[in-house]
Amino acid sequence: MIAYSWQTGLLLFFRTISQILTAGIAITAFSLLLYALTFNLRDRVARTFALILICVVIAFTGEALGSTATVFKQINFWLKVQWVGIVLLPPTYLHFSDALLATTGKPSRWRRIWAVRVSYLLSLAFLVSLALDELVGPLIVDQPPAPHFQPTLITDIFTFYYLLSMFLSWYNFVRAYRRTITPTSRRRMFYLLVGSLAPSLGSFPFLLFSSDFAARSPLLFWVIAVFSNLLVGGLVVVMSYAVAFFGVSWPDRVVKSRLFEWIMRGPVTAIFTLGITTIVRRIGVAFEVDYSALVPIVMVVTILLSEYSITLFHTTWERWLFFGNDRSDVDSLRQFGNRLLTRNDLKQYLELLLAAICDRLRAPGAYIAALNGEGMELIVKIGDSNFDEKKASERVEQMILGKEQETDLFQWGNDYIVPLFEEDEQDCHMIGLLGASGIAGNPLDVEQLDALRTLSKRAARALHDRHAQQVALQSLQMLSPEMDYIQSARASGRYISDPLLLNETSEFESDWAQWVKDALVHYWGGPKFTDNPLMKLQIVRDSLDEHEGNYTNALRAILRRAVNQVRPEGERRFTADWILYNILEMKFLEGKKVREVAMRLAMSEADLYRKQRLAIEAVAKAIYDMEMQARSASKSLEVSE
Repeated sequence: MIAYSWQTGLLLFFRTISQILTAGIAITAFSLLLYALTFNLRDRVARTFALILICVVIAFTGEALGSTATVFKQINFWLKVQWVGIVLLPPTYLHFSDALLATTGKPSRWRRIWAVRVSYLLSLAFLVSLALDELVGPLIVDQPPAPHFQPTLITDIFTFYYLLSMFLSWYNFVRAYRRTITPTSRRRMFYLLVGSLAPSLGSFPFLLFSSDFAARSPLLFWVIAVFSNLLVGGLVVVMSYAVAFFGVSWPDRVVKSRLFEWIMRGPVTAIFTLGITTIVRRIGVAFEVDYSALVPIVMVVTILLSEYSITLFHTTWERWLFFGNDRSDVDSLRQFGNRLLTRNDLKQYLELLLAAICDRLRAPGAYIAALNGEGMELIVKIGDSNFDEKKASERVEQMILGKEQETDLFQWGNDYIVPLFEEDEQDCHMIGLLGASGIAGNPLDVEQLDALRTLSKRAARALHDRHAQQVALQSLQMLSPEMDYIQSARASGRYISDPLLLNETSEFESDWAQWVKDALVHYWGGPKFTDNPLMKLQIVRDSLDEHEGNYTNALRAILRRAVNQVRPEGERRFTADWILYNILEMKFLEGKKVREVAMRLAMSEADLYRKQRLAIEAVAKAIYDMEMQARSASKSLEVSE
């Protein structure tokens, strides 16, 4: 066993921690680089920030490997690799600051562009001098506290260039900060301003000019190195956090949550694993213990425990750290997704109910059919069943029209039939049938009747819940385009205020949907159609030539196009996904009465009016999108001319 004094022990401890943190910075920068390349590479700010991360990865990887190498050639090679990242850092920083300032509405006319180009050329020249061993002097390996190059005259010139480039970059950062408007954007720009100090100051090899001080106080040097690396790693994450909001239209909570999970599963797990295994190796060397079998075990266990902890506590951290006052809304949406009754879930549940009915009634088969606009549709069946959808539809139509008032249990051929009803505040209407096949000649006792009624109510509740969920999903689908538009506009306005954005969105207001409704109500003629504000739209004027200058026919054609955009693909049916189109087609274009449409679509009038509002909003959104495309095309044509 090797004996160590407490000073030597502390020196080795801080040196080991510094090496681990140096490698950790490289891992963190590489992980954040992958994040930028994955999620927001289309944005110019994110692309230029990715260049900075590449430089940081190169610089800290070279430093980490060079500090642990023992062969002179390896040390020399990896420390020169470190210098490649250092030399490329000034132009990428200047490029990044130019992109950031342009994002706030201050594009470069020529000065910043040429400054970026010149800086890239200068860095290329310094790289050539590095390859020719002119940028730095000989490598010193026998002087504590760490191997380093001797400075030269070109090193001094590069240092001046490095500091000048960073000063110009920070000047642009400050200008961008002053140009931000909202409190949120100013706060994030401040994070970016502070975080930008980390790569620029943490990457520069200060040991070039402080080797004498470091040799006299190696313990103090490594203590400063540890805290410096901690600061650099934290500020790199802060800088990445600020950049993560550029080029994406996701809500802030999604950006924060996604970045947080990425960091926890990537660099945090990797750094923690690297640190534990390095400490195990160093302890094994210090106490002359064979650690070769222990290292992989410790590595695997550390990774598994880290991933387990992240999976176990991620939802709790996410909810408390990022959602704030929106926690209840987000929890409700998550619960909705977890409890969503899909078509397959519904089928499995109904099969269980039918199996219980067959068991209780000693029936050879059973089935459940749902009512839609075309009649009865068989949802699920088990065993032997001769269910006829056409005959069942005729029977149900007689019941709906009041010719027969069967509300509990009736015999139909060799089957017992139980109508399934949906009850709401305004109405009680049939939504389907439950049948038990081949037992109509067998009387049912009280226990069997009670079981049949109980199971039929559960089947009706399942059909009702599935129908309610379909309505909710349709509402979400209707809201998705508008939510996307709002999120995009909000993202565009994070760092710039453009009046053109307000001009575009101001027209899509509550009156727009009312104009569309009035036009549909008087689709075949009336004052609400001929005097409708929609007549002034660009798309109406553009289509006048196709309709011989007739504004009425032009608007009618536009409405028809918008209604067709709501139409699902495939052959027309009367299922849930066709409800909005069927309402528009039957009520407005065909002019049928509300009661007739409600009966045809197997829904209450109150439900019909709710669906009608969603259908009108869908048409209004379609017309709005067509109008925006027409205006954009018109502007492009004017510019080209």
